[in-house]
Amino acid sequence: MERETIAVLDFGSQYTQLIARKIRELKVFSIILPYNTTVSELKRYNLKGIILSGGPASVYIQGAPSGDVRIFDLDIPILGICYGTQWIIHILNGKVKRAQKQEYGSAELIIMDFLNLFWGITGTMEVWMSYGDIIEELPEGFEIIGITANSPYAAIRNPERQIYCLQFHPEVTRTPLGKEIIANFLFDRICGCSPNWLIESFIDEKIEEIRSKVGTSRAICGLSGSVDSSTAAVLAHYAIGKNLTCIFIDNGLLRKREKEMIIRAFKDSLKIELVYVDAKDEFLKVLSGITDPKEKRKRIEHKLIEVFEREARKVDGVEFLIQGTLYPDIIENERVSRYSAKIKVYHNGDWFPNTMNFKPIEPFKELFNDEVREIALQLGLPDEIVYRQSFPSSGLAIRIIGEVNEKNLSILKEADSIIQDEIEKNGLYRDIWQSFAVMLPGKSVGVTGDERIYGNVIAIRAVVSTDGMTTEWAELPYEILGKMATRIVNEVPSINRVVYDITPKPPGTIEWE
Repeated sequence: MERETIAVLDFGSQYTQLIARKIRELKVFSIILPYNTTVSELKRYNLKGIILSGGPASVYIQGAPSGDVRIFDLDIPILGICYGTQWIIHILNGKVKRAQKQEYGSAELIIMDFLNLFWGITGTMEVWMSYGDIIEELPEGFEIIGITANSPYAAIRNPERQIYCLQFHPEVTRTPLGKEIIANFLFDRICGCSPNWLIESFIDEKIEEIRSKVGTSRAICGLSGSVDSSTAAVLAHYAIGKNLTCIFIDNGLLRKREKEMIIRAFKDSLKIELVYVDAKDEFLKVLSGITDPKEKRKRIEHKLIEVFEREARKVDGVEFLIQGTLYPDIIENERVSRYSAKIKVYHNGDWFPNTMNFKPIEPFKELFNDEVREIALQLGLPDEIVYRQSFPSSGLAIRIIGEVNEKNLSILKEADSIIQDEIEKNGLYRDIWQSFAVMLPGKSVGVTGDERIYGNVIAIRAVVSTDGMTTEWAELPYEILGKMATRIVNEVPSINRVVYDITPKPPGTIEWE
């Protein structure tokens, strides 16, 4: 049976991936496409519905992004979100104008109609607003189904044409009942989807696909310890066994004891052929004297590619490269919409520019991180890898604000290890999206014994999130923060001050660099 699909047309919102993820969580397959995807291209999929994302532009300015207007003739339900809503109104001869009072943050939505989109949601609900433009006049056939204090057209619909429009973002966690709204759009109330997107059948399909492609040849996999590359390696191992060689490059920028964990899990427990490469000195050399974050990342990436390709040439008969590329990596690299806001200047993908002409195999290129984690559990990967917190591809280099050298790395690793130890001892590791130490530049005055000294400062960063797109600072108990700070200043030489970062994202980012 052809896979039921919801197409998300990307008008440039930083939240577009969240829409697709929420749909996947509800066991319906979703795909992100550029806003200007033509109807003929859309007809290639078994589409049950279309969602138009938000975006940073204004529909009434010259050159504003505009989709194929023929989507309204496809006779399938359409849901507009923020810019997507405004584009629908503009195209169908309504009016959109600059809002006198722009709205960014929580608002109370008063629901006027409880059929279809708001089925099962009573009275009012909290929603997350993010707009600078507002609807002034509705096109013919539209009716109001929800209002807020500042938006008289916060939710509208055209029941005859199966068009639904929201001025708020149902996909973010700050709209607590947003998932229910999306579910109402997907299932019997509107699109009629079946929740049959299952990971189990995906695993069998990909194992057979890898086995068929590789045959009696050989494949290599760059192993970083991340859940993506680790799960790709194990999946390939089940498919082709000894015809797989994994290459693990130790760049010296890993957390304390991570090298040992990776070798123990893959070489000793899973019996996967693993080549360990100690390249710490090479990476420290190219980072010497470098303080600019972008330059750090650039040099780390170039050196990683150089070392990987050098080691790959030592493996005989290799034709294929197994990569743990995820769907977000594909989206970010291809820049689905040229209007997409560029928030990150890097990503955590396990891809390499392939100058050796290996044939790439990317079993997870349709999946999000949480889906890969589910596969990892079913394949029997150890918990320390399955639940490993996200870790930047540039490692600890971007958690040292300033020059990366052996001394600073040693200090940061010890401080970071204490944070991880206290988080794990108190049973908080799986509740936190990321927790880590940041080494700040400059010195802070302190007193050790009777002596006045200047020492380094460590910032503790811990955030909670369901998606990484928006985060809140983790409200760690004071006694745990106190224990972390006490241990760091007592056990890590040269540290005499510890601070806690309580910045949410946005406006901050998870990393400091």
